[in-house]
Amino acid sequence: MRHVIALDVGGTGMKAALVGDDGELLHRARRATGRERGPDAVVATILDFAAELRAYGAERLDAPAVAAGIAVPGIVDEGQGIAAYAANLGWRDVPLRALLTQRLGIPVALGHDVRTGGLAEGRIGAGKGADRFLFVPLGTGIAGAIGIDGRVEAGAHGFAGEIGHIVVRPSGTPCPCGQHGCLERYASASAVTEAWAAACGDPDADAADCAKAVASGDPNAVRVWQEAVDALADGLVTALTLLDPRTLIIGGGLAEAGEVLFQPLRDAVRQRVTFQKLPAIVPAALGDTAGCLGAGLLAQDLLDSTDLDPTDPPEVTA
Repeated sequence: MRHVIALDVGGTGMKAALVGDDGELLHRARRATGRERGPDAVVATILDFAAELRAYGAERLDAPAVAAGIAVPGIVDEGQGIAAYAANLGWRDVPLRALLTQRLGIPVALGHDVRTGGLAEGRIGAGKGADRFLFVPLGTGIAGAIGIDGRVEAGAHGFAGEIGHIVVRPSGTPCPCGQHGCLERYASASAVTEAWAAACGDPDADAADCAKAVASGDPNAVRVWQEAVDALADGLVTALTLLDPRTLIIGGGLAEAGEVLFQPLRDAVRQRVTFQKLPAIVPAALGDTAGCLGAGLLAQDLLDSTDLDPTDPPEVTA
């Protein structure tokens, strides 16, 4: 069965799959990145993991994979195939596409983790059928993927979609990026966790606990939650003013609160728009499989390129 290798690399763990032409996940596996042993060890682990996946396909599926896609965090130069920087993994300027191509002997596509997840959500998930979408996962931080006609825009320098660093509260909380008042300092899952832990006096309380307290009517939780929703709505309205998406897809840990998040968020966005067209605001559909599925799509896109030369992989935009 023809298939591709899909790798989704996170800060501490990796998710992988062998993906068939029809998008079916034929085999799934996980592995720790081993980041405590340093960046060189992380790269070695990725290469070994990919090689094991290729061997598994050759043995169990009667043929090795024909291409591979890998999604990584941080700053990514998709065109050159370089993982430029990732704070959580400690690497800089790793020629990951070339290393994997050499190890596997097949074409390899490299993508940014959020943009790759957004690619999957846009093509086969919550944004399927939308010609323009914006995918915003609310996790430890906040990023975004700008979808246009079945692809995801990386920008001139690979920074497109960094909605988490829109300033929504000028002179507000300092952000590690160097600015003050960035969206992710108010509306990420980690920001809500921090605010709720302080409000309830329990250092172990997190954003999921806050959502449960909101659902039960706790006034302190409602206040913390609404402050996050208001900040998120401010950032999203700025984004939709610039991008005019048809569908706005919200994912990540905070979206797991369901209508506890989506009902007040839709109301807050609706109250802020004036001339703008209100997009459909929907939850992400693919959960933690989005990265793997997106990496598989990147690999399949390589195979669909009519001018593909395996010795000179083409630029990819997601």
